[in-house]
Amino acid sequence: MNISRLILAVAAASVLVAGCARQRGPANDALEKIETSLADVKDDAQRYAPDGLKGVESQLERLKQSYEAKDYDNVLAGTPQLEKAVASLKQAVTSGKEHARAALAVAKTEWEGLSADVPKTIESIQARVDTLSKSKRLPFGISKDEFEGAKAAFESMKSQWADASAEFKDGDAVEATAKGRTVKGMGDELVDRLKIKKS
Repeated sequence: MNISRLILAVAAASVLVAGCARQRGPANDALEKIETSLADVKDDAQRYAPDGLKGVESQLERLKQSYEAKDYDNVLAGTPQLEKAVASLKQAVTSGKEHARAALAVAKTEWEGLSADVPKTIESIQARVDTLSKSKRLPFGISKDEFEGAKAAFESMKSQWADASAEFKDGDAVEATAKGRTVKGMGDELVDRLKIKKS
């Protein structure tokens, strides 16, 4: 009786081992397929969908741990969900690229206006600063402290415009335009503070 049970136990273990061996190949193939699919989109995902990429990589790591633990059932069961996650990640990357292209087009158009207006404003402010610096008396409504503050703000404005222009030349139109917009606001404020007549 004991011998029969032992034979049955050995047979059952053999079947289990054989079953695991049969599942190892498909589990390995499934992981390799997902890793290849993920590699195709990983670089773009880091830029356009970093949070989604982290989620997919976390799921993949869990399945790899299951594979190392020889839990091939879990690997095969989790593969379809991970494949869907990779597909969703690819869609997010495509959407991110389209959004970036649209934002770039808008930025380039806005930059054209900024690059025409801001240098004129800088020229106008510079002329006013030069005139007031030579004047013995500041006009009514502008104190000496206010004038000094305005000159410091103007230097900052010119520096930021130089940075924005350099970024645009380097190809980062979106960031350059955002800085340029800030610079334009600074210029408008200085025109008011220095009581420059708008033409």
